[in-house]
Amino acid sequence: MPPKSDLAHVTQLTTVNFITAKSTRADFAFEDSGMQLQVEAHAPGVYRLRCAPAELLAGEKPSARSRAHAEMLLTRQEPVGELAVSSISEPAQLGWLLEQGDIVLEVIRSPLQISLYRGDECVLRTQSESALVCEQADDGTMWRLNLELDGDDALHGLGESAGEQDRRGTLLVSDTPAQRALPLVWSPKGWGLYINSLQRVEHDLGHENPDLYQALVYDSIFDVFVFAGEPSEILNQYTALTGRAGQPGLWPMGVWLDQAPGESTEATLRVVQEFRDNQWGLDVVRLAAPAVYGFQSDKPAFEWAASRVPDPRELFAQFHALNVQLAAPTFPGVLEGTHMFAEWEDRGWLLINDEDGSAHVFPGNDVTAGQRFGLLDLTNKDVYKLWSDRQRQIMDEGIGSPSCDAQIDIPDGITARGGEFGPVLRTIYPLLARRALFDAAAGHKTPQEGVVCSSDLFPAVQRFAWQTGPQSSNDWSGLERTLRTALSLADSGVPVQTHSIGAAGQPADNMTPELYIRWLAMAVFSGNFSFQGVPALLPSAFDAATRELVHHWLQWRYRLVPYVLGIIEDAVRTGLPVQRSMALAFPADPVAQVWDTQYLLGPALLVAPAVKPGNQIQVYLPQGDAWWDLNTGWRYEGGTTWTVEAGLDTLPVFGREGHMLCLGPAAQHTGEFNSARILDEVWMFGMPEHSPVVMRNKIRVMQMQGSSYIKGLEGLRILPAEGLEVKRRGAEVRISRAR
Repeated sequence: MPPKSDLAHVTQLTTVNFITAKSTRADFAFEDSGMQLQVEAHAPGVYRLRCAPAELLAGEKPSARSRAHAEMLLTRQEPVGELAVSSISEPAQLGWLLEQGDIVLEVIRSPLQISLYRGDECVLRTQSESALVCEQADDGTMWRLNLELDGDDALHGLGESAGEQDRRGTLLVSDTPAQRALPLVWSPKGWGLYINSLQRVEHDLGHENPDLYQALVYDSIFDVFVFAGEPSEILNQYTALTGRAGQPGLWPMGVWLDQAPGESTEATLRVVQEFRDNQWGLDVVRLAAPAVYGFQSDKPAFEWAASRVPDPRELFAQFHALNVQLAAPTFPGVLEGTHMFAEWEDRGWLLINDEDGSAHVFPGNDVTAGQRFGLLDLTNKDVYKLWSDRQRQIMDEGIGSPSCDAQIDIPDGITARGGEFGPVLRTIYPLLARRALFDAAAGHKTPQEGVVCSSDLFPAVQRFAWQTGPQSSNDWSGLERTLRTALSLADSGVPVQTHSIGAAGQPADNMTPELYIRWLAMAVFSGNFSFQGVPALLPSAFDAATRELVHHWLQWRYRLVPYVLGIIEDAVRTGLPVQRSMALAFPADPVAQVWDTQYLLGPALLVAPAVKPGNQIQVYLPQGDAWWDLNTGWRYEGGTTWTVEAGLDTLPVFGREGHMLCLGPAAQHTGEFNSARILDEVWMFGMPEHSPVVMRNKIRVMQMQGSSYIKGLEGLRILPAEGLEVKRRGAEVRISRAR
């Protein structure tokens, strides 16, 4: 629990003295407190600040558990930057400059103030007189970091938001599952902050004081990373530090269908056949809760739920005959009242109550069909391995992907085998569950390739490429909510959030044909999406014209698969998400950031989805680039606003000048893709300057004497922008101005 501030000893860290400097680190000591401050050049443009009593920072050799916790948060422990330290000797302001090229951290001696500069511009500064405060009590330590906010300093990241992407004015608590928090915050002004802790962190983003960002960290050591750079550079550095996404593979990029709750396998197969008969693309069916497999009542092995899957081989054969993969719900627990519950309670393999040492019993949920259960103690390496190994056996039998939401609000008074409890246990449990499932689905492949469906959020969640979006209302506000949550998660470093076309558990009266198609069109230009299997939300519920539009947009989806998968593959290298907010993509254009339901799909496409009824859609084209309308081929200058007439078969989508869009063939499922010829056509937006993002990218653009020379377009149709001409020379394509 957080320390009680009224009983705490408060240390105002006001005066700091320089101790020593190395190539990567400078050490300081606070007067009259026994506290030390270490400032490390962790990477170019990244500073790590650690503060604690000197004996803690000096530390002993960390335990195996401490190392495991550190690896949950950071994939790069050692610094790779270099630091140049110099003194400020002005009489009115004594201090030190810690420089990494044109990025400088300024430390003022007394009163302590820390400022971050990019060139000559100060982008971040701690509050004067009260930069850092430490409160120590019997039940723990709390640190308070106070950062000044300018009037126009927008704050992005910190997890999921269904409202504005600017989180300023909000209050977030890291270990409260309902708040959907993540640890990265950044500003378009050019700074970012990541608090490296599994303990509770409270972010007051100008809620109490509109001119102050206060971070309260309940940990023995204050450990924070400060980033300087463009938002894209910050995400790159943050994900290089904390981990990047694994690959999803090809089949998850196809269209998904969520089975209707309570629906039989036979009824779901009929729906799949209906998709095939109407040539609506489909690749994956995600089975509905409750779980279709789980531990046997008396053996530590999984068995299939006989009422839903009497013959697993027949089940897989039926779906695979229709070229459909299966995803299935699971949970890291064992049902109360079974022999396994009693045996594992005795072994200490379940999370236990502190009061009497008994296994804690959690209330039933949808996945357990309302039956109460105990949670496996995944901090125990034997339990973790058992659960992951059993899941891999299910994958080997034919399940394509597990689906698991394990972010359960674990109450205080419960302790894991490794000693974790409270905020730490609430934070790491969903992380361990997702990692174990990813190990089962992808860990035995080289490179790792696979997806785990989950809506859980936790530090380092961006290591897993597939994030399930929210179930929202079946109206225009529901469409806007799923879009905004995707953009807010993208701002937080999550590469993909999938979208649901409507919500199975909500009334469908307001799901008009217009809304249905607009929702689908937006989702086509995203990481991915799923149809809902309830009859009122299937394409068959609508008229013939609407069904034809569904066919039109699903063809577009499959043509976009090589591009979208290429963006996800690029996220492994850069940390950039699939759907990028205007603030992330265009931080220097304040007007663009107002248009916060637009987004950049990868590097090349600007998408302006319809979020209200009507065919007239306004779009702002960010300054600094020219933009090509995919529907008309017309070129527009950036920094302009347009009203686009868009029927239900179109959407305002603009190509960024200098980029290309590589499209695959129309298909009914990814099994129809020719792996040797994944691409079909290339659209050019002005003179190509950038190599395209595309699955298994082997296309390279070179420029020489006003022309572009491209390798890797053999056999593809090429649609050049107006005013350009194409000449093929063997394996090389030359793009030049038309004469």
